[in-house]
Parts: sequence; C-alpha cells; structure tokens
Amino acid sequence: MMASSSAPPIASVWLILSLFMALGSVSPQAEARAFFVFGDSLVDNGNNNYLLTTARADSPPYGIDFPTHQPTGRFSNGLNIPDIISQRIGSEPTLPYLSPELTGQKLLVGANFASAGIGILNDTGVQFVNIIHMPLQLEYFRRYQQRLSALVGVQKAKQVVNQALVLITLGGNDFVNNYYLVPFSARSRQFSIPDYIPFLISEYRKILQTLYKYGARRVLVTGTGPLGCVPAELAMRSRNGECSAELQRAAALFNPQLVQMLNGLNNELGSDVFIGANTMGMQNDFINNPRAFGFVTSKIACCGQGPYNGIGLCTGASNLCPNRDLYAFWDPFHPSEKANRLIVETLMTGSTKYMYPMNLSTIMALDSKIGSSL
Repeated sequence: MMASSSAPPIASVWLILSLFMALGSVSPQAEARAFFVFGDSLVDNGNNNYLLTTARADSPPYGIDFPTHQPTGRFSNGLNIPDIISQRIGSEPTLPYLSPELTGQKLLVGANFASAGIGILNDTGVQFVNIIHMPLQLEYFRRYQQRLSALVGVQKAKQVVNQALVLITLGGNDFVNNYYLVPFSARSRQFSIPDYIPFLISEYRKILQTLYKYGARRVLVTGTGPLGCVPAELAMRSRNGECSAELQRAAALFNPQLVQMLNGLNNELGSDVFIGANTMGMQNDFINNPRAFGFVTSKIACCGQGPYNGIGLCTGASNLCPNRDLYAFWDPFHPSEKANRLIVETLMTGSTKYMYPMNLSTIMALDSKIGSSL
C-alpha cells in the first residue's frame, strides 16, 4: 500500500525521534533510593558464596522458589527480607558486595555486605571460618564509597549514601552461635546473661556510630527474633514443642535494651537516624497463632531432618515440604519467603508496637519531602 501524501518523510520522522530521545536523556528523572544491607544470614544474599566457609546456602533446595529456582546464597526458599524491601521501595535488588557484577551504574543501587554466621562480636561464628565480621563489612562500606566516588564524584557519592536506606540485622548469632553454642562456652563463663547483654549493646552501639560516621542517615535496626522458638532450638531443647525459656529470656532482655540504646543515639544526634524494628514481636504473632497467617505450623521447618526438621543443614537429602507457603520456617533457623513477606509488611506499615519511632512507609514519605537535605 502506498504511503499517504500527508505522511512526513522518513528522514523527518527520524529527526523527530532523535529530538525526543535527546530530550529524554536530559530530562530529570527520579532516581531510586540506594539501599545498603549489613548483618548475618537473615539478610545475606550471596556474599558467602565467594568465601571458603561452611556457612553457605549455595546448593539445592535453597532457592527452590527463587525466580530462577536456583540457590543464590540466600538462606531462604526464595526471596529474603532485603529483596522484599527493595521491591517495596521500588529499587532493584542489591548485589552482594563481593559479586563481580557490582560495577558501574549498579553501584548506585547500593550493596549488600551481610555475611552468614557473623554477630555483633568478632568471636561469634568463628567455627564457620572466613566470614565477613562487622569490622570488615564496615571497611567494605568505606571501600564501596571510594568506588562510587570514582564513578560519580565525591559530592554525588556522599549524597547517595546520606539519602540511602540502611538495614542492619545482628544479635541472634551472638546467642545461638556464641553464648549458647556449647555448654560452658567462653562467653558464658565470662558473663551471666544479664551482664552479657549490656556488653553486646555497648559493642553494637560502636558499630552503629561507625555507620553514622560513614554517612548512614536512615538505619533500620532489627532486634533478635524469638530465638528459643526456631526449629533448631526446639529440636535441641524442647520436650513437648515448647520454646526454650532460657533463649526467650535472653531475647526478651536484649530487645528492649537495644531500643533504649537507639533512643539514646538519636537523642545525641538530634535526629531519628536509627529506627528500631521489633522482629521478635512480628514473629511471635505467627509463631503463637500460625493458622491466622495461613501457616499449618510454626514449629516444624520445611527443610531439615530430625525432630521438627531442626537438626543439621537443609540439603538435597533433607525432608522437604511440598508447599513452602504453609511453613513459617524454611530451615532450622530461617523464616520462609512467606514469613519474610509478613515481616516486611510490618516493617512498612506496623504501629509503634513493632516500629519505633516510625514505620518504613512513614520514613519513605517523610524523606521524599526532605530530599537532599537529609
């Protein structure tokens, strides 16, 4: 069919398209907020894959419900908490800091520095060998900023970091993989629990102060979960499915002191830099009433072996449930993707019972108004 005589010449069409493309390339576009993640296996998205360590999630059935259905280093059947936060704030998932793909424009998305097995203390997780303890995670954050500065300039890099959202998840391993790891552990001989917790809090405070020194201005700080109720502890310590009273007591002492410390830091800084997340309360909700959240059980892990599927690692030889969405726990220690989604929903919209002094939706709305003055 012949072209209409009113149609513009092809050269003109290309000229118009080129102009639109040129205009589009200089139009201001809203950049997604950068996101940085620090902590342990609850938030590690693959750093330990690049290390010679036993703390790994790089073989099936880990990742069975991930979009690729392949293990990624996440201690989950699918997505973990940072992945779901990235979805909710409209950002790409962060890459592990050790990933060779973390170059160029990907640096603007942020980075995940977390490493399975680590704790607040440097002697936590020593049995795993060659993991990224907190001093090195913080050093990697400093090196990341040097790399970002080389890409976009010092001022822009500072702005990206100042306006970023930061998540840090620490503390659980300092109990289960340190104090209570073996009877008469070195730390349990050194401290009673009422003395150990203030020591942990004081060390955590130094970590958070360093994060602030390195430019973090919005930091979600999660408390420990219900340590005594995870399938691993039920398998080791429970007779009738009851949670370990000793570990629950430790978590119940730790979490309020953590919030008190965050309040003190914020008061010193004159700003709500540190946001406390009551993840114990969030998880207690579905542990105490699993069916209300669509779970058939909060005691038995989907993947594992032994009582409550709580013994050893999740491997190809483990028992594996057919429907992960029916289980609050994926493996002996880690929530399922569905449980992670419930946790993130509460991070986003929870009341001050769970999020103090505000939830993540409020933070996002507030910071969108503040903009570059953060």
